[in-house]
Amino acid sequence: MKRSIALLALSATLASFGALADTTASTYEYGMPLDIAKVISITPASNDADCQVGTAHMVYVDHQGQTREVDYRQMGNCSQL
Repeated sequence: MKRSIALLALSATLASFGALADTTASTYEYGMPLDIAKVISITPASNDADCQVGTAHMVYVDHQGQTREVDYRQMGNCSQL
């Protein structure tokens, strides 16, 4: 009985690590549908590339409760104009 409980706990732990591994970022393409229930964080494109297009990153939760990540292109900060 103790062995089966230990195996069950181990398989649950491995499944949770698998869920963490599934949060690799996809790259957004124009028209790609996104199911965003809540935005967790947004990392804007680097300010080093003033007035240049850079890659931004967003972490969000979809309506099924899954954490997702997406990279997308964003215009850099043009504040020096």
